[in-house]
Amino acid sequence: MRFNNDRPIFAQIADFLAAEVLAGRLPPGGRLPSARELAVSLEVNPNTAARALQALAETGVARCERGTGYFVAEPGLELALAERRRRFFDEELPRLWTTMDELGLGLDELSRRWAERGSAKEKA
Repeated sequence: MRFNNDRPIFAQIADFLAAEVLAGRLPPGGRLPSARELAVSLEVNPNTAARALQALAETGVARCERGTGYFVAEPGLELALAERRRRFFDEELPRLWTTMDELGLGLDELSRRWAERGSAKEKA
């Protein structure tokens, strides 16, 4: 995993784990890697990995069972999806609007390209 300077590393790890939940690779009730396992596999400090797991628990995506570890919470998928959508509307979409304004693009062009994307998917 490559980290960037845009967000704290623990938040990027939490995002990665939430993406695994969204992709179905970590199902509800499934055990999350331990902080030690994450730290070794991602080459980060164990405290950073632990903070990522704690962040997932604070958002409700994960639950902690004392002495056993972290598990994907039953509503984890829905909560991860809701958070991803919130961040898209609050952070990514405003950047897209700014870029579209800079390039002189309108929603009609965007809509046309979206429709073409759907046609290309059907042909594949």
